[in-house]
Amino acid sequence: MQKYRGLTHIIKATGYSLQGLKWALTETAFRHELLLCLIGIPLACWLADSPIEMALMIGSLLLILVAELLNSAIESVVDLVSPHYHPLAGRAKDLGSASVLVCMLICVVVWAIILLK
Repeated sequence: MQKYRGLTHIIKATGYSLQGLKWALTETAFRHELLLCLIGIPLACWLADSPIEMALMIGSLLLILVAELLNSAIESVVDLVSPHYHPLAGRAKDLGSASVLVCMLICVVVWAIILLK
């Protein structure tokens, strides 16, 4: 595999990232969470009393997308390794899903602390 440097590396890496986002859009959960962000980010801009609050509210929403992307990556690799069920494969998928849940809980806590102060 050829290694790229400089501007070519940045362009190639951006292309790979955009391809990943394109794949993510085929996932129902990612589309739901993206919709949450499309609603939540403008809402955070309106409800936040300071730039710090806004950053925390928006960051907690984006964290959900990050976790979902990583969860989808884990699921893809597990499915590639074997189409058959294995307890460790199930554990890997469950742990990836749990990471999304924890990020959602973080988001709820951040928003609750800021809005209920």
